[in-house]
Amino acid sequence: MEQINLPAIRDHLIAIALKAGSMITQASSTTLTSTGMPGDDGNNNNNNNNNNNNNNNKNNGPSTKKNSADLVTETDQAVEDFISHDLKAAYPSFHFMGEETYVPGQKLGAEPTFIVDPIDGTTNFVHGWPYVSVSLGFAVAREPVVGVVFNPFTGRLYHGVKGRGSFLRMIRHGGAEGQAAEEMEEDRRLPLRRPAALAGLDGCVVAIEYGSDRSGQNWRTKVDTWAALGASKDEGGAMVHSARALGSAALNLCGVAEGTLDAYWEGGCWAWDVCAGWVVLKEAGGVIVDGNPGQWEIPVDHRKYLAVRAAEGSKGQRELVEEFWGFIKGPMEYEH
Repeated sequence: MEQINLPAIRDHLIAIALKAGSMITQASSTTLTSTGMPGDDGNNNNNNNNNNNNNNNKNNGPSTKKNSADLVTETDQAVEDFISHDLKAAYPSFHFMGEETYVPGQKLGAEPTFIVDPIDGTTNFVHGWPYVSVSLGFAVAREPVVGVVFNPFTGRLYHGVKGRGSFLRMIRHGGAEGQAAEEMEEDRRLPLRRPAALAGLDGCVVAIEYGSDRSGQNWRTKVDTWAALGASKDEGGAMVHSARALGSAALNLCGVAEGTLDAYWEGGCWAWDVCAGWVVLKEAGGVIVDGNPGQWEIPVDHRKYLAVRAAEGSKGQRELVEEFWGFIKGPMEYEH
């Protein structure tokens, strides 16, 4: 890894993210006019959709991956094509893993690998909810070491490099199609304010997500856990201060990194959902552990995650993780 220029990769990913963001904002007003949502036979793996996508691409607007809660658009595929072609030309010896080109059974290896979600928050994108991001990660030996997350609708660009900190940069809106938007603010180190100690879940804003799987044990675990987190202490709950669902794993992680969210818990994510935000979070002093109780060190493709923000002197991080684990109502299990 010493021979790889990580800051140069970060800068290259930032340039790609800005161009991809312009593609997304242009598409948001021109290609999502259809409400047609082609049917699905229900037998697909969450990402075993390449053949169906080829057929669905003949339609304008959104199509489905697994069900109506797991949307894919032509824009996802166009943006990933742009990103993959750029990265493969610039770094031909590195590997590439992207959401839209993922092949079931594909494993993340030790080789330097770009891990990319072209549009994290596709459902938000389709519905005009402006929590959408380009998520560009880079891993070496299966460890995330560079992350860039850009929301082109709010202009918030997060970036981090292992050992060099993570930052927020605000970007001017309205770049021309295929061109980078104009930068308008210097980097601000994350977290955005001096982190207070973590006193307990009852003082926390926690990010949660529904995900696309709405049945079975994993769904029941999520619902029962949410109920326990939200219930009053008189009824045995944690009574968290509040819960949020941004609809983007990458932006949830960045929210925890900047300190506007205290924690984020989810199962069912993939490596491309979390790789970039993982770097931003950890470089901001946050921690990311198993979404099931007990495991403090996890790989990026673990698929079950609990993220906790920085705290002054790390005070309360471990205690908050253990308190959260105590409210999880059953294990989540996902195939890798």
